[in-house]
Amino acid sequence: MTTEFDIRFAIDPITAAGLGTNELRENFLIDDLFVAGQVRWTYSHYDRMAVGGAVPAGTPLALDTIKPTGTANFLDRRELIAVNIGAAGQVHVDGVEHAVGPRDMLYVGMGAKDVRFGGEGAKYYLLSAPAHASYPTTLLQQSGAKRLDLGSQETANQRSIYQYVNADSVRTCQLVVGLTQFAPGSVWNTMPAHVHDRRMEAYLYFDLKPDAFVVHLMGEPTESRHLIVRNEQAILSPPWSIHCGAGTGAYTFIWAMAGDNVDYTDVDKVAMEDLL
Repeated sequence: MTTEFDIRFAIDPITAAGLGTNELRENFLIDDLFVAGQVRWTYSHYDRMAVGGAVPAGTPLALDTIKPTGTANFLDRRELIAVNIGAAGQVHVDGVEHAVGPRDMLYVGMGAKDVRFGGEGAKYYLLSAPAHASYPTTLLQQSGAKRLDLGSQETANQRSIYQYVNADSVRTCQLVVGLTQFAPGSVWNTMPAHVHDRRMEAYLYFDLKPDAFVVHLMGEPTESRHLIVRNEQAILSPPWSIHCGAGTGAYTFIWAMAGDNVDYTDVDKVAMEDLL
């Protein structure tokens, strides 16, 4: 089969606090997203976010429906953002070809029927959430994203945040997606930490060297846990959880949210002295 999926059920914070390493990884880590010649999905019960990967390897791959969506076509009641983390490729949407370069994102609105991912060397990170309206297919590029420069070298968290989905780029129903990259010598992300109880989040860590990893922190602020995350692995972050981490070297990550709103500032900040 060229399309496979698994399902992750929602875990409450009290249960998560009692999980061991293997159980935490089974519930929150996605380590098999990118397989040549396949589309692979993890369907999450956190805001019904679906996180996937498509690696055409020279042969176009169709966006086939999966049972958890309960619809004849994948996007009958959903929207999609495909992020190309590989070489230049093409995404066909209902007969229209869209050139999707490295680090480009393509938004595909609810109702699209025939979506195909192509390109030798292209590698697509897929994000989908339920939708209530249909918005036009739109190409989003890093050069057009809203850029925020945060942190400092002194605290090892100097980074640039690229908000691809913003008021000047594209309308979405739920999906908010962006990319964060670090200045040389900086490794800490999203620190100080925060929580946004009205939205879940997914993280894809990439651009890591083979022997490098990120220590991803999760859990409630006073009950933190960690996961070791390697190149091109993703994390499901529940709405009640912090989401931050530090790498053993340089890396990039893509963050995506779905939930009650698309307001970037709707967060509850966690003071550094409150983390345990």
